[in-house]
Amino acid sequence: MPQNAAAGRREEGDLSRVQFLTVAEVAATMRVSKMTVYRLVHNGELPAVRVGRSFRVPEEAVHEYLRGSYIDAG
Repeated sequence: MPQNAAAGRREEGDLSRVQFLTVAEVAATMRVSKMTVYRLVHNGELPAVRVGRSFRVPEEAVHEYLRGSYIDAG
């Protein structure tokens, strides 16, 4: 099952509480380029909803991605 589908099912019970971010907002939050965000979405690493020709990313998915990306530089 694609990661995008799993995220959609997890949140479909209470979509009224989900905060969606634009690709530009995600890029600003992560301090990366918009192209990097598009790559993450297309590779299935970051779930997103397609709205017309653009994508919206659940805010919690960005937080989950960042939490899972921490490395121990120790």
